Amino acid sequence: MRRSERRSDRGFVTVEAALVLPVLALFTVTLLWALAAAAAQIRCVDAARAGARSAARAEPVATAEAVARAAAPEGARVAVTRSGELWRVTVEAAAPGPGGMGLTLRADAAALAEHGGTP
Repeated sequence: MRRSERRSDRGFVTVEAALVLPVLALFTVTLLWALAAAAAQIRCVDAARAGARSAARAEPVATAEAVARAAAPEGARVAVTRSGELWRVTVEAAAPGPGGMGLTLRADAAALAEHGGTP
């Protein structure tokens, strides 16, 4: 009787493995996507900061936008505005993956203008 029990246990192990492997694969893919999205978010933050620093140094707005775009993820939208003595830069980009998976990454940065004049 023990032999028949062992044989039936082997079948359960196979079935359990067949059910668990797709779940593990999905978990791995989700984890990799989350890491890629986090890296893209960090790039958005860095791009916004770089653009704000550039604008604060009284460089032309087009230069500040170009600096931010160079550091941002591909296809990102960059906006540079001035509010009083503060330069504000906003960077928005779709998350990595098919169609951004419906998630938009966004980062804002502000820097105090070094010179009172406008570039």
